[in-house]
Formats: sequence, C-alpha cells, structure tokens
Amino acid sequence: MITTNYIVVSITFNKLLPVVLYFIIIAAIGIYSARFSSKGVSEFFIGGRQMGRFVVALSAVASGRSAWLLIGVSGLAYLQGISAIWAVAGYIIVEFLLFLFLAPRLRYYSEKYDCITLPDFFAMHLNDKKGYLRIFLIVVFVIFMVTYVSSQIMAGGKSFYTHFQISENTGLIITAFVILLYTITGGFLAVSLTDVFQAFVILLALTILPLFAIIDFGSIGSLIKSLQEIDPKFFDLFRMPGLTIIGLLAIGLGSPGNPHIAIRYMSIKDPSQFKWTAIVGTIWNVLMAIGAILTGIVGRAYFPMKDLLPNADNENIYISLSNLLLSPFFAGIILSSLFAAIMSTADSQLLVAASSIVRDFYQKILLKDKIIENKKLTRLSRISVFIIIMLSIMLAFMIKEQILWFVLFAWGGLGASIGPALILSIFWKKTTYQGVIAGLVTGTLVVFIWKNLPVFKNTGLYELIPAFFLSTAVIVIVSFFTKRN
Repeated sequence: MITTNYIVVSITFNKLLPVVLYFIIIAAIGIYSARFSSKGVSEFFIGGRQMGRFVVALSAVASGRSAWLLIGVSGLAYLQGISAIWAVAGYIIVEFLLFLFLAPRLRYYSEKYDCITLPDFFAMHLNDKKGYLRIFLIVVFVIFMVTYVSSQIMAGGKSFYTHFQISENTGLIITAFVILLYTITGGFLAVSLTDVFQAFVILLALTILPLFAIIDFGSIGSLIKSLQEIDPKFFDLFRMPGLTIIGLLAIGLGSPGNPHIAIRYMSIKDPSQFKWTAIVGTIWNVLMAIGAILTGIVGRAYFPMKDLLPNADNENIYISLSNLLLSPFFAGIILSSLFAAIMSTADSQLLVAASSIVRDFYQKILLKDKIIENKKLTRLSRISVFIIIMLSIMLAFMIKEQILWFVLFAWGGLGASIGPALILSIFWKKTTYQGVIAGLVTGTLVVFIWKNLPVFKNTGLYELIPAFFLSTAVIVIVSFFTKRN
C-alpha cells in the first residue's frame, strides 16, 4: 500500500513539475517587464509601440488560438479525419492577409492619432466628437472580454481538476492568480513576451505528441491502413456537408474583429517588418495546425471509438493520448501547453477590457481634455485589470455549464461587429461613425438571433457568416446616407 501511494505521488509530482516551472517562468517575465510598463498607459497597453517583429508575429498568432486549437481542432480531426483542415485554413489565410494589408495601415493611423486602443482609433479616424461610438465600443469590449477571460480561467480550473484532483474552483483561482500576477505587473510587454514563450510551448507539445504516437504505432503505412479500416472516409477531404465546410472556413472572419489580435499590429516598432511577421506568423500557424490535426488523426488509431475516451468526448483525445503514451513529465509538458493556450488568450483579453475602461472611458470621456499624470493612469490600469479578473472569476462561478456558449457568442459577436467596421474604416474613405455604430449593432444582434432561433440555427450555417456580411452591408448603406464629420 505504501509503495502504491509512493508511485501515485511520484507520478503526480513528475506531471506537476513542468506546470509549476511554466508558471514560474511566466511570472518572472511579468516581474521583469514591470519597470518598462510602469512608464505610462502607452507602454502598459501597447508596449509603447516598441515591440520587435518576432514578438508581434508570435504573440498575434498565440493570442488568437486559445485552447480551442489543442482541444477543439484535435477533437474534430479525431472524428472527421483530414477534413478538419477546413477548420484551420480560414483563419490561417485571413491572418496572413491581415499582416500584409490591414496591419500596416492600422499601425500608421494609430501613431498618427496617438491611439493605444481600437476605440481610440475609431473615434479619432471617424471624428466621433460626441463619443457615442467610443461608448458603444467600450460596452461591447467589456462584456465580451470579461466573458472570454472567464471562459479561459474556467478551462484552467477544469484542467486542474482533471489532472490533479484539485477542485475546479480552486483551479480557476490559481489560473486567474497567475494571469493576474504577470499581467498586472508587466502589462503588454509581459503579455507579449509570455505569448512568445507560450507559442514555443504549444508548438513543442504539438510536435512531441503526434510524432511520438506515430513512432510508437510502428509505421505510417500501418497507421493509415488501421484508420481506413476504422473509417473508410477518414482521408476524404470533402466528407462533411458543404455548409459545414463553409462554416469552418468562416472562422477566419472572426480574426479581424477580435481586438486582442488587432492590437498587436499597433505595437510593432518598425511597420516595414509586417511582411516578415506575415511569413513567420503564418509558418507558426501552419505548424501548430498540422500538429493539432495529426494529434486527432493518430489518436483515432489508439482510441477507435469515442466510448474509450473520458465521458465519450472526442475533445478529450489531446490529453488522453498524452496520458497513454508519454511519461508523467512529458505529459506535464502537454498539460503546460494547454495552460499556455488558455493564458495566451486570457491575458490579452484582460488588457483589452482594462484599456477600454481607463483609456476610453476615464481619460477620453469622463475627464476629456484634462491632463492626467501617467503614473496615475498606470495605477488605474492595474486596478482595472484586478477588477476585471475578479468579475471574470465571479462569472466563472455563476455560469460553469454555459461558458462554451458564451465563448462562441463572443467570438462571433466581435468578428461580425468589429471586423467589418475595422476593415471598412481603414480601406473605405466614405465610412461614417453612424454607419459603424449601425454595423456594430447589426453584427451583434444577428449573431445572437441566428444562434437562438431554430429557423436559422437549423440551417447549419455558422452564425458569423450572415452576421458579418449583414453588418458590412449596413455599414455601407448607412454611410451612404450620412456625412463624414
């Protein structure tokens, strides 16, 4: 009995060690970044526009992926085989184009208007004198970002419970505390640097796991033969219905509307380096996507039926495969990658929400035209980060069972409302602030209605698609009938 307990404790310790080391490293990065981020709100929220090209490339792709890549894409590949490629193709293409075309213009305007937030950009670029557009954007950002942060720390809590038998509530508090520690001390610099580290952790895990599984199985030929016997259509690229494929490709439409991705473009030091960031960021996106898809595909050979997975849930293939094949220490690295995916998204969303409160509401609306010391603004920024994460913890306690719905709603809502508004504001000179407000309302409402009314939901069409294009149409129509200030 004593020997058995010793083995269990040893396994748990070896698995926990990489996670603890991971937490220590990102906390250290936060402390290291504290002095720079304390200089002012520009440094705290966009790194003073001094970020290097490599940091921007990796932080942009890492903050955009979240645990969905590791859990969702691998789970889809487990069920649908190689056709899961449609789930990653859309955002890879869109984000490559964003780096090349939207990013340079957004960076130019952000410096021209001295903007450090997206509401800042919209208000200055569209001459929103009365602040109506800024107010609406603040409300949208805070609601969606708090929901996003809440979902990510809840995922952290569930991970602690699954692997270390720590209660979900305790686990989410630990996750939230670590995110809070390095975000509140180091600001945008810490978030960006930790994103780079986390991008390496995720890629390492998505390389180790499928590669080890393929080697363990024996040969690629025998693996393919086994999978074809399990499911003859496993390597059929078009096995899913057309609308489903379109919906998966449309995931990329959400990328330009998610401010934690767009804000990276405003932070780069040298705008001439965006072509380089496009190449590096895309390579990283492609490698991570291949790793996630291969994990699901190879995992099907080890777990031919869903019933063999915990709770018969295909999205458990990522962790189940690592627990089956890897030593506790390497399984701990895989688990660390899951925390990396969670935190690389949550910290960025936390800063976006805080910047909306401090920069856009307090400085630009409440105390408009008044001079405020940078130290005071930085202090208020840190207080805002603390308040938002407390709200996120409370929300996580309240809506545990509904959190996935809120994540999908937030991604679709931001993608359909902010995305068209940002693209048209930058590339179409006739865009007006009235048109953008109308588009924001349209995109958000259509996502909500399409998601909830059976007559639309049962079509199988991802709600982001009609919402995105209707929002675009409304912005264009309203802009034609209103004048730009």
